[in-house]
Amino acid sequence: MGHKNQTEAIKTLAQAVVAGERRALGRAITLVESRREDHRREAALLIEELRPKTGRSIRIGMTGSPGAGKSTLIDTFGSNLTAAGHKVAVLAVDPTSTRTGGSILGDKTRMGRLAQDTNAFIRPSPTGGTLGGVAARTREAMLVCEAAGFDVIIVETVGVGQSETTVADMVDVFVALALPGSGDELQGLKKGVVEIADILAVNKAEGTNAARAREAAGDLQSALRILGARPDGWVVPVLAISGLANEGLDELWQTINSFCKQGETTGSLAARRRRQAVIWFHAILDERIRERVLAGFEDEITRLEDTVRGGGQSAAAAAEEAMARLLR
Repeated sequence: MGHKNQTEAIKTLAQAVVAGERRALGRAITLVESRREDHRREAALLIEELRPKTGRSIRIGMTGSPGAGKSTLIDTFGSNLTAAGHKVAVLAVDPTSTRTGGSILGDKTRMGRLAQDTNAFIRPSPTGGTLGGVAARTREAMLVCEAAGFDVIIVETVGVGQSETTVADMVDVFVALALPGSGDELQGLKKGVVEIADILAVNKAEGTNAARAREAAGDLQSALRILGARPDGWVVPVLAISGLANEGLDELWQTINSFCKQGETTGSLAARRRRQAVIWFHAILDERIRERVLAGFEDEITRLEDTVRGGGQSAAAAAEEAMARLLR
């Protein structure tokens, strides 16, 4: 495709996305997730074309250990929002996909109501690449969804490893889910997650769990006092909610809005987004440099990996050998 024709095709695709055409939205996200060199150039053109229409949504990150009930919560929470007139997109960042090549989340089957909702859009995480690369493509998908008119973006992480920090670096407000009746107010929530969360919510606060959930919320609130005040002056709230029984979700939405409004007033929200843009730039740049440098060198890397795995060479020595060969 000639450069002029390519530019016109991208402009046409961008117009269709902004018009809210579902097929165009799917095509655009497939394009930004592609790792083909020509697709990446087209994706960069597309994002530039769409950029004036982005940035107008509330970007919500949600994390929680497996079993915390994220799927049911997002399904109910998102359905509440669409019923209130919002358009909701759910994107997933799954760090396991970088190791196994497949998502363990099964998003559309887990969120039955939302998957059928014409005012909702669910996208599983892209597979392959580094976590930073996966997150960068999720970020581009988020911008496409914003341009298509989705005013609430929920970015979900499976809650493993560094994925929580990665998601916190692409959203306006970060919600961490805990479970009731753990016996330890920080059980199931790593200290690092508590430190970066803007809102904590004890999920599954229904039936016989309700009292235990309120008790766990109180324990978490006490634990948060140990961390002291945040620089932005926000006092992190702990809510008791139930995605299954649809309880406490209006309060969760109001709290999310309160946090964003405070951020708009103080300027911290705009500063956060500016900082995130630089983080995303480095994530994309790092991945592109790695791919460009290692192109055609895959067999040698595999050989050195096997040597390290078999104990024939230390990781440091193998890395030095790789660098020496790369720099020849």
